[in-house]
Amino acid sequence: MCGITGWIDWTRDLTLDSAILENMTDTLAPRGPDASGTWITTHCALGHRRLSVMDPENGAQPMIRHAGDNTFVIVYNGELYNAPELRRELEGRGHRFFTNCDTEVLLVAYIEWGPEALDRFNGIYAFAVWDARAERLFAARDRLGVKPFFYAETDGLFLFGSEPKAILAHPSFEPEVGAEGLAEIFVIGPARTPGVGIYRGMTELKAGQCLTVDRSGVRVRTYWRLESRPHDDDEAQTAARVRELLHDTVERQLLSDVPVCTLLSGGLDSSALTALAAGHYHLTGRGTLDTYSVDYVDNDKHFQAHAFQPNADGPWIERMRHHLGTRHTRVQFDTPELVQALDDAVIARDAPGMADIDASLLLFCREIKKGATVALSGEAADEVFGGYPWFHRREALEARTFPWSLATALRAELLAPDVAAWIKPLEYIERRYAEAIAEVPHLPGEDEARRRMREMSYINITRFMPTLLDRKDRMSMAAGLEVRVPYCDHRLVEYVFNIPWEIKTAGGREKGILRRALEGVLPDDVLYRKKSPYPKTHNPNYLEAVRKRLIDVLNDPSSPLLKLINTAKVREIAESDAASSHIPWFGQLMSGPQLFAYLVQVDTWLRTYKIAIR
Repeated sequence: MCGITGWIDWTRDLTLDSAILENMTDTLAPRGPDASGTWITTHCALGHRRLSVMDPENGAQPMIRHAGDNTFVIVYNGELYNAPELRRELEGRGHRFFTNCDTEVLLVAYIEWGPEALDRFNGIYAFAVWDARAERLFAARDRLGVKPFFYAETDGLFLFGSEPKAILAHPSFEPEVGAEGLAEIFVIGPARTPGVGIYRGMTELKAGQCLTVDRSGVRVRTYWRLESRPHDDDEAQTAARVRELLHDTVERQLLSDVPVCTLLSGGLDSSALTALAAGHYHLTGRGTLDTYSVDYVDNDKHFQAHAFQPNADGPWIERMRHHLGTRHTRVQFDTPELVQALDDAVIARDAPGMADIDASLLLFCREIKKGATVALSGEAADEVFGGYPWFHRREALEARTFPWSLATALRAELLAPDVAAWIKPLEYIERRYAEAIAEVPHLPGEDEARRRMREMSYINITRFMPTLLDRKDRMSMAAGLEVRVPYCDHRLVEYVFNIPWEIKTAGGREKGILRRALEGVLPDDVLYRKKSPYPKTHNPNYLEAVRKRLIDVLNDPSSPLLKLINTAKVREIAESDAASSHIPWFGQLMSGPQLFAYLVQVDTWLRTYKIAIR
């Protein structure tokens, strides 16, 4: 994995601006700690930071390839899991290769097939290719949006980067946020709207989109989207197909020239990937698989079961570790580390995020990086297979809004009145939900119940899942760790999206068809364990630490946060005895510690990035 950046300017000789390109590229150093490279010509500048995974000796970027009298230059972030097959096909068409890395395969594929090459790719990627003769930049993002790509048009320039910080490093772009950006920060979360870059004038290329930049302007095209198709397989055939796809994608994603591990929580999703990976290691003689888990000091003393986390992970991790014989590392953090990492997580994401969930993942990835460069994660299985509680609750299904936004009206009470009047929280969420529902590809003849479950699947895959993928990418890449997500294989997502709900819930269980597909792969007690999310701290010391930080912010008259929130209301909550309970904010409810930490992150972001609210 890597970081990419650059810009196009038809009015200036960019060879005079190499220092700007270096600065933009350097902002992405955590994504690519192994090497740096730039390429610059009259109207195009490209920068790259490299994390070496395949062919470390020969995969330097920007990579240049000549085809006749033309020159193509690529910067690329990602992995092509079907690179070996594509390479063989391209060699059959007369192309020669000089490296063993997938960057060269992608570039040659583009030279051979142009934008249609995207239809052949299986992988996660964001890349840009400069065609020198045509004076044209072509860029694309993978089908599910695992890898990020931000861009902006300002003062006649086209700027792009893996992260907003690269664009912000260009002197022509100012860190301004308007009503839309504030609505995304305070209203829509945690599932931000696809394409919205928070900063005024900044856009994110959506999942499954590509763009072309030339002298006639910028053109964006959707090359892939979820489609509804009849599902003719019965339950047994469906389970067999899901199992086949999982086996194939895990084996593909274990390909690497550097150490690989899996993240193991003891839940269904991560246990399944770990079991498949361990089995592949055994069959291919690759030795013992490394696994990692995360926990917090004294969590065993303070854990309380609830609907989203009915039991603790520790015993289940031990169960799978012994069952599979992995070499396991248990990473544990204490409150001071977690609180300090809240600020680092803001820098990694270039915006406030998921508070302690972001911070702990960043710390976790830093520890994993000490022993591995690539990790497989169970992210996205709940969105794809319908595992969240809100898939199964009447109030969420009947609400006609995002299930994570049921408390929008109550959240608005925590905003300053003039800010609430400006961004109009209820109208904003209603508009974004209507846009999402209008996109859903229904099948003719579906009854109302099936239509609704298709809508729920669609909005979870296209609205909630991208936020978790962004979190995973930004926190892991800030530590120089590549995290792969097998449940985001587009073939699997396409297939499961069209499985009827009664088969998806085979056996009357959430993710029932996934459980059936994994029979014999996992022990039965693990196979039928209730869903458990990414773990968070339950230590009351964390509540007190973030409460103190927030009160310090509220007591600081120079804080830029104060003009955005209802300070009296927030202070009342922070100082109350009920601060440890759930408060309407993100999702249906956000715990007091999460709310306090989030507002601290907003304050950090506003100060650090010197955000202008206009």
